[in-house]
Amino acid sequence: MAVPKKRTSKQRKRKRRTHYKAEGVTVNSCPQCGDPKQPHRVCPTCGFYREESVIEVEVD
Repeated sequence: MAVPKKRTSKQRKRKRRTHYKAEGVTVNSCPQCGDPKQPHRVCPTCGFYREESVIEVEVD
């Protein structure tokens, strides 16, 4: 059974984990209104998804 001879230091452990990062959110422009929105989601500005009105959005 493999057993480490020496304890792994905090610095060595943290160096190994530097590559585990959260990725940024992907943003596309809405084909209807042109505002930024996440892909495969209803546009929060105009309420359209795939050229169909899905929700009614109140205009302020």
